[in-house]
Amino acid sequence: MSRFLSQLRTELQLTLRNGEQLLLTLGIPVLLLVFFSLVDVLPTGTEDPVDFLAPGVLALAVMSTSMVSLGIGTGFERSYHVLKRLATTPLGRPRLIAAKITSVAVVELVQFAVLVPVAYALGWSPSPANWALAVAGVLLGTSAFAGIGLILAGRLRGEINLAAQNGLYLVLLLLGGMVIPFGKLPDGIRAVAHVLPSGALADVLREALGGAGAQPGTSWIVLAVWAVVTPLVAAAVFRWD
Repeated sequence: MSRFLSQLRTELQLTLRNGEQLLLTLGIPVLLLVFFSLVDVLPTGTEDPVDFLAPGVLALAVMSTSMVSLGIGTGFERSYHVLKRLATTPLGRPRLIAAKITSVAVVELVQFAVLVPVAYALGWSPSPANWALAVAGVLLGTSAFAGIGLILAGRLRGEINLAAQNGLYLVLLLLGGMVIPFGKLPDGIRAVAHVLPSGALADVLREALGGAGAQPGTSWIVLAVWAVVTPLVAAAVFRWD
């Protein structure tokens, strides 16, 4: 446990030192939420766009932090042989991955502390809201996306990993029901969207925070499977160098 806590402290310190990345992690979701809530250009199907967008942007924040920020940062640590030095210590891959995922969860707390009040200020009224279920969904989503990011970071070279993380982010954003409703997607694509971690997370958050999920029961199962499988795969295939 002491090794895990020591690595967790290091991960949080590195995150705080990277001010530009932290600003983007907080700024982009806030910008998307404010812009698309005030400029009604998306086919949200709701009277007030923020009611649809707020849960989706919360899911987007989880994905961007857990997968993209974590994956890119870890990929460059591997390219710069930082992780190779860690491989000579008793830390081990499972503790490293657990520390990175936990540090991401801490950053997400900060994101939500900013995003939720902004959403309320824009007129969001999540009623009935089940925040306990929403937190459970966020934890599962964090595990799922962190696992994906670490799988890519642990196998690809730095520059290729950078492109892969951003490309996958764009695909999951467009197909994940975060800003475009599932009902607006073609039937074949919609079926794929429901089994993606982004689609599952957005769906369970909409159900928990507004009772507007498309198929919440199935989405919980899909999200739980991703949350268990991807970290296990990451721990098995991750290469230090």
